[in-house]
Amino acid sequence: MAIKGIALQYQTRGKHIITTEIEHAAVYEACKALENLGFDMTYLPVNEQGVINVKDVREAIRPDTILLSVMHVNNEIGSIQPIHEIGQLLQDHPKIFFHVDAVQALGKVPVSLRDSGIDLCTFSGHKIHGLKGTGMLYVKQGTTLFPLFHGGNQEDTFRSGTENVAGNVSFVRALRLIKEREAVDQDTLAECHKKLYTELEKMDGVYVNSPENGAPHIVNISVPGLKPEVMIHALFAEGIVISTQSACSSKQSDKSRVLTACGFSDERAISGLRISLTYGISIQDIETCVAVLKSTIKNLKAVMG
Repeated sequence: MAIKGIALQYQTRGKHIITTEIEHAAVYEACKALENLGFDMTYLPVNEQGVINVKDVREAIRPDTILLSVMHVNNEIGSIQPIHEIGQLLQDHPKIFFHVDAVQALGKVPVSLRDSGIDLCTFSGHKIHGLKGTGMLYVKQGTTLFPLFHGGNQEDTFRSGTENVAGNVSFVRALRLIKEREAVDQDTLAECHKKLYTELEKMDGVYVNSPENGAPHIVNISVPGLKPEVMIHALFAEGIVISTQSACSSKQSDKSRVLTACGFSDERAISGLRISLTYGISIQDIETCVAVLKSTIKNLKAVMG
């Protein structure tokens, strides 16, 4: 809605859009679809930490650029993009709209909409323990979108259609609760993340793909030689639930587009596993996870010879 809405509304001004190589499919595939409609895309590279260079953003801007879409926190490896610096850069380009996918940041990695230069920002309810299918799009005052749905002009014509009142109420409630937990438990979550990261780095045959200073709730690892699906099922049997890539794309291509973009080998890119943390987790939980992970890898390698 945000990306296509800007593209269709302002295509007479220009058809160039900038995004990154590691965006979630919600953004990446929307951009690919716009390419089929004649729009020109620039996909910015990332370093091994999964972070873009603001200099690359500056150099990618053209007279016909109308939109820049950058995720705040990557859903696979937890890398955090320099959103504030990008917003400052775009102050010199007032005709370029700035969209941020903050789905993985909400309640975990703070961002200020008021002074960030962000024009559009997306959030999802299911990432903050709300109902699936709920979410929110922040649209800065004065920003116009071409509606994808036409009808009764609900939501100020942004999205016609009867509102999901129960879903909206659930999202607001989930948002209130996650912000309360963030204020109280963010230090504990960070401590658990540090403990998990440190222990994983010590493990033989395990490669940590996430940056150490990334989001406090995501740690991505690779165990080359073991199939991710086999690892997931073995861990599930022991009460540990993790995923491959993002949960949304776990049934798609085995090779992670994000890990490949970070420059990791194919061996690591096809064996990526995502461990997600949340508020309420404890150091004891981390120790249990690490112990189970160690024994599971040992057992699977023994079986495979």
